[in-house]
Amino acid sequence: MDRTIERVFRGAPEHWVGNGFRVSNYFPSATDFEKRMSPFFLLDYHAPRVYDATTKRRGVGTHPHRGFETVTIAYQGAVAHRDSTGAGGVIRPGEVQWMTAGGGILHNEYHEDSFAKAGGIMHMMQIWVNLPKRHKLTAPKYQPLTTADIPEVRLPDDKGVVRVISGAYESTKGAASTFTPAHMLDLRLKAGAEVRLPTPKDYNTALLVLSGTVQANDSAALTEGQAVLFKNDGNEVRVHAVTDAIVLFLSGEPIEEPLVHYGPFVMNSTDEINQAVEDFNAGRFGYLED
Repeated sequence: MDRTIERVFRGAPEHWVGNGFRVSNYFPSATDFEKRMSPFFLLDYHAPRVYDATTKRRGVGTHPHRGFETVTIAYQGAVAHRDSTGAGGVIRPGEVQWMTAGGGILHNEYHEDSFAKAGGIMHMMQIWVNLPKRHKLTAPKYQPLTTADIPEVRLPDDKGVVRVISGAYESTKGAASTFTPAHMLDLRLKAGAEVRLPTPKDYNTALLVLSGTVQANDSAALTEGQAVLFKNDGNEVRVHAVTDAIVLFLSGEPIEEPLVHYGPFVMNSTDEINQAVEDFNAGRFGYLED
């Protein structure tokens, strides 16, 4: 049974994150409450934008995280990142960085040097994935997913591919390990492609059109920058590509726990938020030179 479309929307007005990423927030700003897309908490979308060449650093300086994971997906451009565990790397087109902040981490991210010096188009996305209470303080870790790491399922008649970042598509399991069930699929579709995406009825489900024009469950045409939030009343989403298109599909099992959010901390209680602030101010997240 097809899911009913609850809402078609665009993100909030763009705003700068640091001095290097101009993003639009799709949720929680456009949903009724912060748990509507649980376990996905936040989606900031950096639509394609041309940056002039520069020798100055562009990005976000050192900042903390606790209680969730950040997933950065690169379509164009390159971002260099480092953290207080000593880890770091560069995220390039087609790659994904899945960072588990867990109990606490300091992190920064900037336009990668050679990209900044040459200038070019930046096209990125960052999603925050909540952690269940029992894993809130898990040890920080990275899952750097290169293009070769992310399995692809080719569609019939060479109509495109489904890149399985996490969860599963048909019998293909995703590249990332997750703490709760979370399907994250990168659809690269050619005109005329039809994709059926089964998902349990109770999973919170949405899609975002990154380029081209598609229909979802026989909807009106959906164009670049439009998102669809589905009701929890069916077990399938059908995507039809009117033109060549790129679509991100998200569907996950809700985390049915209290949620308290304060800036870069996503916890279960005000006391835990206060403890996170105290730990950060006391230097317990480690040290990272900006």
